Amino acid sequence: MTRRSLPLIGITADLANAQSNANHANAEPTLFLPQRYVSAVDRAGGSPLVLPPISSTSAIRKYLDMLDGVILSGGDFDIHPRYYGERAGNSLGNIIPERTEFELALAEMVLRRDMPMLGICGGAQAINVALGGSLIQDIKTQVHSAVEHQQSTKKYTGGHPVEVTVGSLLHRIVGRRSLEVNTTHHQAIKNPGKGLVVNAIAPDGVIEGVESIHHTFVLGVQWHPEVLAGRRLPHRRLFSSFLGRCQVFRRGR
Repeated sequence: MTRRSLPLIGITADLANAQSNANHANAEPTLFLPQRYVSAVDRAGGSPLVLPPISSTSAIRKYLDMLDGVILSGGDFDIHPRYYGERAGNSLGNIIPERTEFELALAEMVLRRDMPMLGICGGAQAINVALGGSLIQDIKTQVHSAVEHQQSTKKYTGGHPVEVTVGSLLHRIVGRRSLEVNTTHHQAIKNPGKGLVVNAIAPDGVIEGVESIHHTFVLGVQWHPEVLAGRRLPHRRLFSSFLGRCQVFRRGR
């Protein structure tokens, strides 16, 4: 298969507001994306394209006219509660409105086109909010007896199990009822959005995955399969299954 014939996958970039750093008077906001997302797509047979956050809806449509699938990546930021009709609590973290508004607009257009979409960590939360769902603003203060979900030190090994819903798309992909995952989040899905069903749950009851029953492939996970994909087959299958559906979408254009 030639590179030209591979499905083109858009991956949303993160945004660091370097201007907030007083030690760098001439600094400016910087776009970035960890290499692991690009590597996971490339390894699964896709051509990755990094998507910067933009405000123009016409430009977003032009993105989607080229793409065969979209990955909403994770990042060290929170979606402001105003996007799901709540007031901000005291534990609200870093807010990046440019990224949030871009990803919500992008997700809504992807959903309307029934284009394959994979949400990772904060990307899963963005899919949920785009479909009218809400979030737990801070797991530690809102979930009784919560397990540790901010497990950055266990990023490459997996830190806690999730129970996978039998019969779900996720279950068909990974082929397991239990999966060891690596999570780095302090927020989580509270009420699933319209058409979303829970496909993975942590031992403390926190939702770790959702999928749409109204779309061909719309899947969100709270962990980072792009980190584990290189060494663990179930996580690698998430990307190979996603890319397979993107290839079908590409042929159907």
